[in-house]
Parts: sequence; structure tokens; C-alpha cells
Amino acid sequence: MTYFVTGATGFIGRYLVQSLLQKGKGTIYVLVRPKSIGKLDELREFWGKDSLKRVVPIKGDLGLPKLGVARGDLTKLKGKVKHFYHLGAVYDIEASAEAMEKANITGTRGALEFAETVNAGCFHLVSSIAAAGLYRGTFTEDMFEEAEELDHPYHRTKHDSEAMVRANGRIPFRVYRPGAVLGHSQTGFIDKIDGPYYFFKALQKLRESWPRSIPLVGIEGGYINVVPVDFVVDALVHLSHQPKLDGRCFHLTDPKARRVGEVLNVFARAAHAPEMAFRLDPKVFAMVPEPVTQSVQRSKPIQNVFNQLLRDLQVPRSVLQFVNYPTRFDSTATQKILDKAKIRVPALEDYAWRLWDYWERHLDPDLSIDRSLKGAVKGKVVMITGGSSGIGEAAAIRIAEAGGKVLVVARDEEKLAEVRKKITDAGGFVKTYSCDITEYAANDKLAKDVLKEFGHVDVLINNAGRSIRRSLALSYDRFHDFERTMQLNYFACVRLTMNLLPSMTARKSGHVINVSSIGVLTNAPRFSAYVASKAALESFARCAASEFHDEGVHFTIINMPLVRTPMIAPTKIYEEMPTVISPEEAADMIADAIIRRPQRIATRLGVMAEIMHLLMPKLSEVVMNSAYRMFPDSSAAQGKKDGGDQRPATREAMIFASLMRGIHW
Repeated sequence: MTYFVTGATGFIGRYLVQSLLQKGKGTIYVLVRPKSIGKLDELREFWGKDSLKRVVPIKGDLGLPKLGVARGDLTKLKGKVKHFYHLGAVYDIEASAEAMEKANITGTRGALEFAETVNAGCFHLVSSIAAAGLYRGTFTEDMFEEAEELDHPYHRTKHDSEAMVRANGRIPFRVYRPGAVLGHSQTGFIDKIDGPYYFFKALQKLRESWPRSIPLVGIEGGYINVVPVDFVVDALVHLSHQPKLDGRCFHLTDPKARRVGEVLNVFARAAHAPEMAFRLDPKVFAMVPEPVTQSVQRSKPIQNVFNQLLRDLQVPRSVLQFVNYPTRFDSTATQKILDKAKIRVPALEDYAWRLWDYWERHLDPDLSIDRSLKGAVKGKVVMITGGSSGIGEAAAIRIAEAGGKVLVVARDEEKLAEVRKKITDAGGFVKTYSCDITEYAANDKLAKDVLKEFGHVDVLINNAGRSIRRSLALSYDRFHDFERTMQLNYFACVRLTMNLLPSMTARKSGHVINVSSIGVLTNAPRFSAYVASKAALESFARCAASEFHDEGVHFTIINMPLVRTPMIAPTKIYEEMPTVISPEEAADMIADAIIRRPQRIATRLGVMAEIMHLLMPKLSEVVMNSAYRMFPDSSAAQGKKDGGDQRPATREAMIFASLMRGIHW
């Protein structure tokens, strides 16, 4: 048996050739562009040693008449090719209309000319369910002219190429329409991102930021038919070798019609991401008057927001038109034939995890991005306030080790000298500044001196802060606590930021990281002064981010959990708690902020607490009040000097704290 295959180096093609090698002992000729000979050599390792003798390359090009095959090869192949498989095409909906026209139309025309010239036994066209266009209803295997809404070039070129094959009366043919082809059901392998894979990044982001226990509301969407590549190839090889099937069309699809929302939930489970507990039918939006929807669609601000959302989720805009895909595909006749050979579509639930695992390990777009701290800070000027101890010190050391030029700001010259020695002894670059940033004149001078020497600051980390743990009942005569806290945690940070912003906007580049607190999300009792100051800084950062979004300046808020630093030392009860994170762990969060530049970094517990407060504020209030009563004020907060808390934390309190790691109590 002799075969000829176009698109053998493509995704479906590689598995088709493998299957044909396993089926018999015939020769398999494959069309290869001269530039792709190297790729063919790589695939021989995948196909095995047998391919060295049995897989024979034929140089050519889909864009040329008769596939651009030399006359000598045409003569050699005449009368020998029993099965001609035409897989060479563009299957990417993101490709240009020109590329689709050349591959799908011109390529099919050249393939037909070639097959006719060599007197091929049967022309097997691997088409697509896209040939049906956006047909509303069930599309059967004997339907073709009924296709509707072929406006998209992918739909149109697939339909037209199939029409070309059907109209050719000189050579027997069979047409195969696979659904959206996924990776291999046993290995997860796929060579490109397509179809449902476009939504994997969104699922990944949800997994990282949204607690699985909180239900999501999504859209049900239209129908999507997905099949693994191994099913497609098994079905194709079997059907192509069965007698008396010429002139027929075969739907290589899943008999079970699935909605987009259902499929995304299957992958959400595979990714351990939150699922859409409630899925809305798009028809509900039909109640909105058309002039309103058109006005919304034309609104530039809304479009800007929508486009940014798509960029963040890395979802191509063109993909959205298929979310409400209206067509279902009947494969009853094909399935009867395949059932006899026990070829069935595996349940998506059984192999979705393999697809996700392969994507996350090999195809996640973020894998190609330098996600190292070194890649983010090498040679860049990074200023960190409160850098002489705790979080600031740990972050400064990390950044300097990664090659950043670290400017450490603090009040204590002795501690600054210790940090400077640690960094310089390790071979890093550091410059220290002894400065009380709450003094506006000193704050202004600091910024002026830094800009004079370095020209700019790439990253400003507002880490300096003051914390006060004291009940309001003990603060009635201590209004100065609120003033001092606000002075450092808010006004000083804002002043320094505003001193450096003009140079950032002038360069169209800059990043301001504000170290906030998980207490802003949890509304921690006893921390009203501290949380209020951090909340003010967060509000400033969010407003600034909105203003400077198109200026190349980024703002990140870190809702830092409770960290074991000198700042919490006066509260002796924290010494008993194993749930306080280390300065090194806090430095990891700052490093992550520098690398990714997200708008916010928070723990899942912090996010859940904020959601709980929004959805069930009374319940949240009860929980926090219970904690307030469990944990005592420190002796310092009570004005006592006996060196210890009035009473130790109870076993109940410690269990409570262990369940809520990093929350201020």
C-alpha cells in the first residue's frame, strides 16, 4: 500500500504517518518544503526507525500548481499512490485571511491537480466542522450547501476547499470533518494553542486569585465539539481503508454536544481552578434593547476596558465570536462504522487533566518570559524605604543578589551600615541613605539627591511603616497614634512617590510598589490606626494607577500578611504563633511584585476575607469580633511595663490563629 500525505509535519499529520507506519509495510510519501526538511528529520525520532526507509520526502509547496512537485517525481509516483491524504492547511482562526486563502484554497487546488496527475486511488480531504459556518441547528454528514454565515475567512476557506473537492469529478474522494482537535488523550501532547486552550490562561489566573469555595457566575455559551487527536487519526485511518465509502462525508466529532460553559468547567476541575457554579444563557442579554448594545459596543472607554481584559487573560478577540457557536453535529452514520472497530471518543473528563498538565508544562505563554528576579532588576535602580531591618532588609539583599542597584533608605545609620556591609561583602551594589522621610524637607532632598546621582528610579518600594496594635477603647486619649501612623504610612510614602513620578513619566517607565497589609482586607481589630493608614495608601495607589496606566508607570499593592519583624516584637503573644511568615517569605512577595507587576498581591485567605466582608459583612464582623475577644491587648498597649501580656493566648485562640495564617490578631 502506497500513501501520499500533505501536512505530514503538522499536528494531525505526525500522528497519521505514525498510524500508517504501524498499519502496514507500504511506502509513505510526504510533501515537504525544502525549508522543512529539518523538521521531518526530527519527526523520524517520533515515528521510529522504520520511518527511515518507509517515509520518503517529496519536495514541493502548497502554494504552487501540482504542489510544485518536480516532473520526475510526478512520473515516479504515477499509478502508485493508493491513498492521498490532504491535511496541508491552516487550522488557526488567528491566521490572516491571505494565509488561509493560500493554504486552504490554493493548496487544495494544487493537491487535486497533483492527485489527478499521479492517478491517485482516493483523495482524502481532512476538512473541518468549520465548513458548516454558523449554521443554526444540527448539521448532518450529508449536508453541505446548507452552510450559513461563512463570513469568517476560516469558515469560508474550509467550505470552499471542500466544495472544490466535491466538484472534481475525475477522482474518488472522501471528506472528514473533525471537531476542534485537542491534544493526545494519553500524553496530552499538542503543538500549538488553539480552541479551548485560549481560555487556559484565564483559568490559571482564576486558580491563583479566586478561592475555589466561592462560586463563580459565567456564561453558558453555545456548543463546542472537541475531540482528541488520537481519536481523529484512528477514525481517519479506519474509515479511509473501508470499501465502498467514496463520495461520503464523515463527522469526526463527539456525539455528546457540550456547551462552552460545561467544557470550561471540565478544564477548571483539571486545573484545580474555581468552577462556574451558575452559567447564564446568552439569550438573557437579548432583552437589552439593540440600540443600547450597539451604543455600548461603540463606546471607546468600554472597548478600552474590554481590550485590556482580553490582553490580561491572553484571549484573542476573534475567539469570542465562537463562544456562542450555534451548530451541533450529527455523527450517527460515522459512529456506526467506528463502533464495529471499537473506536469511540473518550470522555473529556477522563483526559482533560493530561491536556492541562501538558499545556502548563510546555505551552503556557508565560514560560517563554524571563520570570527571574535577575531578569527584572539587573542593572536597574531600586529604592526601598525601611530597608535597614525586617522585610526591607531581606528584600534589599535579594534584589542586590539579582544584580539590582539597591538604594536603601532608613533612619538608623548603624543598621544601614550593617545592611551595606552584607550586600557589598556579597558583591552587590548598594547605596544607603539615612533619612526620616516623614520630614518633608528631608524627603524632598532624598529624591533630589537620588535623581541627581542616578538620573531615575526604576522601582520604588514604599516599605517603611509604623504599626500600632491597640484597641480603640485604649486609644481615646491617644489621637497622636493615628497622626504618627498616618504621617509615615501615608503622607511620607505619597510625598516620596510624587517626588519621583515626574522622572518616571518622562521616561515612560516606572514601578511603585506599596507594602500594605492583609489587615486592609480583613478589617483587623486593634489595628484601626495602622489599617486606616494603609487603606489610604492603597486608595492613592489605585487612583494613581488609573491616571498613569498609559504613561508606562505601574502600581502594585502588596497586602502583606503578618511578618516576624522588629515592628511586631512589642506584642509578646506573636512569639507563640507559628503562623507568622518570615522576612524572607515577605521578600519573595516583593520579588514577585517586581517580576510580574500585578496590580495587587494578596494571599488567598486575604482575598476570601475581603469577599466575605463584601457578601456577608455581618458574618465577617462576628468572626473578627470573636477573634478580638480571644486575643488580649499587649502590656505595652495597656500602658503596663511588666514585660508581658496580661494573659497568655488560650489554646482555642492559637487554633484559631493557625487556621488563619498571617492575619493580624
